[in-house]
Amino acid sequence: MSRAFKVVDAFSSRPFLGNPVAVVLDAEGLDTAAMQAIAGWTNLSETTFVLPPGTPGADYRLRIFTPRSELPFAGHPTLGTAHAMLEAGRVTPRDGQLVQECAVGLVRLAVAGEGAERRLTLELPSATVTPLGAADIAELEAILGQRVEAGAAPSVVNVGAVWVVAQLADAAAVLALQPDLARSAAFERRLGVTGVTVFGQGEGTGIEVRSFAPSGGVPEDPVCGSGNGSVAVFRRERGLLPPGGADYLATQGRCVGRDGRVAVRVAAGGQVSVGGACVTCVDGVLAR
Repeated sequence: MSRAFKVVDAFSSRPFLGNPVAVVLDAEGLDTAAMQAIAGWTNLSETTFVLPPGTPGADYRLRIFTPRSELPFAGHPTLGTAHAMLEAGRVTPRDGQLVQECAVGLVRLAVAGEGAERRLTLELPSATVTPLGAADIAELEAILGQRVEAGAAPSVVNVGAVWVVAQLADAAAVLALQPDLARSAAFERRLGVTGVTVFGQGEGTGIEVRSFAPSGGVPEDPVCGSGNGSVAVFRRERGLLPPGGADYLATQGRCVGRDGRVAVRVAAGGQVSVGGACVTCVDGVLAR
């Protein structure tokens, strides 16, 4: 059976500079083992499988896999899949919105513009924030080979994907980072988290971000939506953003040859939104 298949670059309007997600648009009939095998074969940070919705109000249901495991939610696969569904004519926005059903529940996406000018923005699921203990902070610093900012204690931020988030001295420190990935994988497994996301202040209001998830088969995620959303939650909780809310641009991916741009909004009430451009790089069929 042939299934419609796309590879979409998220957080970039130019091909090959964002974060690719493989999207299987016709996933009915595939069981979990088959989905995991396909995700392992694509060897991208995430592969998604589109299914009919099971909840009233949802436009489609999504399952998301890394090369090694299934995720309840992830940012760039959510945006990339929405782009693929719109481009294929499988869905039509209602009042400028789509609703995705996934393991964390319903995720709302705003759709603005058409074609190459289209921008997609997701509402981050509700987050929980748990500070790391002193011993885990020491281990994190050993993994990173750098000190973290003492005024903003590293925390575990759970938005469906679960990230250890830490602030470094500045953007240059983030770009210079060479973490111990084997040690990080063991740390992630022990804490039961997806990975580690770090950030540092860049020019103006912008920040530089990097995300590592070696325990899930992703040494470095080129441009991570849930990681950036978790950073925004962390910055909000640590008082690093204005109390009335903020809009800022995060850059990510330069250390792996990408140029991702993530538009982040933290509303006055605390709701976090993450968005950007998407572009299709591969359009065809999966022979399975």
